Amino acid sequence: MNAIAMDTRWGRIAIGLVSATLVYNIVEAIIALWSGAVADSVALLGFGLDSGIETAAAAVVLYRLWVEYRGADGVQVAQLEHRVHQFVGATFLVLVIYVVGQAGWTLWTREAPAESFVGIVLAVVSLVTMPLVSLGKLKAAKELGSAALRAEAKETLACSYLSFALLLGLGANAAMGWWWADPVAALLMVPWLVKEGREGLSGDDCGCHD
Repeated sequence: MNAIAMDTRWGRIAIGLVSATLVYNIVEAIIALWSGAVADSVALLGFGLDSGIETAAAAVVLYRLWVEYRGADGVQVAQLEHRVHQFVGATFLVLVIYVVGQAGWTLWTREAPAESFVGIVLAVVSLVTMPLVSLGKLKAAKELGSAALRAEAKETLACSYLSFALLLGLGANAAMGWWWADPVAALLMVPWLVKEGREGLSGDDCGCHD
């Protein structure tokens, strides 16, 4: 990435969006882990762990944006951008391990997703809000030329997809007894997660300046 002076308006927008993501993921993780323990739901417990992974990614991206916003020199920003992009790429691969592990366990044990009103509400809220937040961060990433922010925005989009998979699993199991719908839907996302993770670790530019 070629380091450029940060557009302060888009810098504030990006910092606000990533900060909101960070706070939301912390709250989401606490609620999902608590409701998963109460309902004895592997799906909800895993959803909480996923929120923890995304919290780590959001935290390092927020630090990278804040450093540039505070006026760090271009060389320092470019070096930090590369390291943060690699870190976010690594979290994608951790997410792959989580998805494959949980989906494999669910298919092996034939465990239907446990119903939880709190879990359903949480999944619906994530499904409605996270795509909008992701789109905002993708726009900010393009304006700022940040591959790290763009990768983190895609991880937010992955959170939305997992929310959809959870709701799909609950609905399909309740309506048709398709207990396998949730893990199969989650596994369909794995090739994309691997691709994003490899790109992040290699430090490939995202094409944000196109």
